[in-house]
Amino acid sequence: MIPQGARIQNFRESNIFSMAPPQDTRRPFKRLAISDQQRRRDISLQRQAQSRRDAQHQARCLASTVLSLQSQTTPEPVPDIELELVPETEESGAPSQDLDVRHAAKLKGAEARKWFAKQLMLPEWMIDVPDRLSDDWYVFARPAGKRCFVVSTNGTTVSRQRNGSILHRFPSALPNGAKKRDGSGPNQSYCILDCIFHELDQTYYVIDMVCWRGYSLYDCAAEFRFFWLNSKLGETGACDPPSFYHKYRFSAVPVYNCDQNGLFSAYSGAVPYVKDGLLFYN
Repeated sequence: MIPQGARIQNFRESNIFSMAPPQDTRRPFKRLAISDQQRRRDISLQRQAQSRRDAQHQARCLASTVLSLQSQTTPEPVPDIELELVPETEESGAPSQDLDVRHAAKLKGAEARKWFAKQLMLPEWMIDVPDRLSDDWYVFARPAGKRCFVVSTNGTTVSRQRNGSILHRFPSALPNGAKKRDGSGPNQSYCILDCIFHELDQTYYVIDMVCWRGYSLYDCAAEFRFFWLNSKLGETGACDPPSFYHKYRFSAVPVYNCDQNGLFSAYSGAVPYVKDGLLFYN
């Protein structure tokens, strides 16, 4: 399960933790209606729970499709187009073949880019405070850069942008990410990372882990995914400086609980990259 993310920019603590005026006891209390964004969050979580049984197959096909899709039919550069968010109520009625990637390997050019553009879930602007924000949510400062999937398999590593075009094809220290690397696992294993490429320091900042050595993390809680990301990423040497068989450095971002201290640290804490707002994960 790729977690529902939401980000805000120009965060101010008082905008979230504000005190409501005291209720007038002489008037009947009227329960506030559930916000549209909260309703979309609830529908999204319900839909994700129903589709978890297909997540492992989708991740396996996604890893193999990244390398099989051909990129030679790109006569001119493709702009990195911002995609519009589809309301959750409309997505819930989408046909199941939209999530089927078995035939994606046959796609080329614009069709291939269009298919990959649907695989990354885009964040939604947070316009109200979710229920149990401090208990169930995590926050971190989003690095400025290009959002992409990074997939390592069959001795190579490929990153694809949100519009589906290939950003980099390179060797890496990720499992099965380079021909020279001795991946301690089966040759068919693969890794899928949700990253942001930061141009200034040529670093892939990993904001989420989708699959690791063929093990799907779709069904894992955000707390476990962040723990697994930090513990496993360093073991491979992916966080080491670039070398001949490891062209780009990878780095995890500091993640905080969504309490008052965590929000303050995410907003004002020092990080080695340029900040582009805050991302919230559930």
